[in-house]
Amino acid sequence: MLRPEHSLRTPPAIAPAAVTSLPALSCLRPRAVRLPREAPLPRGKTSSAVRASALPMREAAAARMPSPPHREVALALAEEVYARLGAQLLPSAVPADVAEFVNGAGTAVGTLDVRRGAPASSIDFVLQSSLHCKVPNGAIDITSILIFLDASTDAPHFLMEFIQGSPASMVVILDLLPRKDLALHPEYIEKYYQNTQLDKQREKIEELPQTRPYRSTSLFVRSACSPTAVSVSIDCGQGGESILEEIVYGHLASVAKGVLQIWLDSCAGNTSEMTEVERDAMVKRDQIVRSKSIEVDLTANLPRMFGSDVSSRVIAEIRKAFGVQEA
Repeated sequence: MLRPEHSLRTPPAIAPAAVTSLPALSCLRPRAVRLPREAPLPRGKTSSAVRASALPMREAAAARMPSPPHREVALALAEEVYARLGAQLLPSAVPADVAEFVNGAGTAVGTLDVRRGAPASSIDFVLQSSLHCKVPNGAIDITSILIFLDASTDAPHFLMEFIQGSPASMVVILDLLPRKDLALHPEYIEKYYQNTQLDKQREKIEELPQTRPYRSTSLFVRSACSPTAVSVSIDCGQGGESILEEIVYGHLASVAKGVLQIWLDSCAGNTSEMTEVERDAMVKRDQIVRSKSIEVDLTANLPRMFGSDVSSRVIAEIRKAFGVQEA
């Protein structure tokens, strides 16, 4: 959602970056410990009994869905989200044909999980999705985690998206999406972005020689993000699969976890004193961002990947989570 635009016929064009050998890369950081391949908690449930009953479904999904390193990182982050927010979330009510969906040709597979916030929680919903689509010269893999807050707080939403278009290159989007006009509210910048030192996470990933800033062609998408957003392309060059893997398990895992931890500590569970006018303006802004995200992203791309029948079911479920009616 709110991700950069990519063609689904070929892997996304990622601008070339300087290529570094693996020994040089390992000098930039301590050796990373690989994150576990364990899948996220079962949809909407946390008990060991439910884990056991959900195992066949998870194994079936794993068999269909490749597990590149970035997806393992995302699953580990999802575990952290559910461990921290589990008591504030309702069980998932996503239908089985949307929880996992496949196109008619078997060339594209996706998963979607949405958990709404409990009545006393400031969480609106947590959305976790994965998409894998074969294309003539490779495949595209997209993994997302969105955590949106409700109108009881003005704290930013959490956005994470990893888009891999070739074995040695990918695009990374990590941000705490602001819910106010930052020019009009410098105290908001100070509270959520400056005092939390969020910008240091961006610096950590941008210092790598294989990364360069990524700029979406959509001015709306760029306007919706914060000035501290991690928006980069990572290109390790021909034969650089092992270098990308090291970056993902090392720098990217560390930065993604850092951004998530800041959000969990500074935004989750917060409530905010707002006037009715301020709250109405914030809700209106949220709805515009959600509607535009569906318009410029899902309705344009999903039908090409999965066909109209499957994509309509998936988009309808996401609209329900976003609270956005079909135009």
